[in-house]
Amino acid sequence: MGDNKDEQFMAYAILEAKKAEAIGEVPIGAIIVCDDEIISRGYNERETTNQTLAHAELTAIARANKIKSSWRLEDCTLYVTLEPCPMCAGAIVQSRLKRVVYGASDYKSGCAGTLMNLLDDPRFNHQVIVTSGVKQKETSYLLTNFFKQLRSRK
Repeated sequence: MGDNKDEQFMAYAILEAKKAEAIGEVPIGAIIVCDDEIISRGYNERETTNQTLAHAELTAIARANKIKSSWRLEDCTLYVTLEPCPMCAGAIVQSRLKRVVYGASDYKSGCAGTLMNLLDDPRFNHQVIVTSGVKQKETSYLLTNFFKQLRSRK
């Protein structure tokens, strides 16, 4: 899959992140693509739902499982605006996603290459292809701007 296609799909993940931001959530968005079609979407809803598991990736994975009528997403790619955390990286491996494409690196909990790479660990029974830094400036700005505004309100 070419860079141009990755950028086009990341733009849709960014739209999901903006939905989160619009309801006061940390702006993180995700989509899952199979055969060049978006089959599911998700955005961060932890504050809204008071649910630890309400990460963008997990919502998108759960919806894709329903649509595919399978827990296996072997032919799919996840696009997410922020590098997956350990919880989401584990779910990505468990769901057998083929590929993950992310925008901004997460220096506090990134498990797709920054702190560690759970997605490509040969000790697991499945490895995921990782592409990082797609629309990195835009995805990073969404997050830094959100937290800057949050601090200025306090």
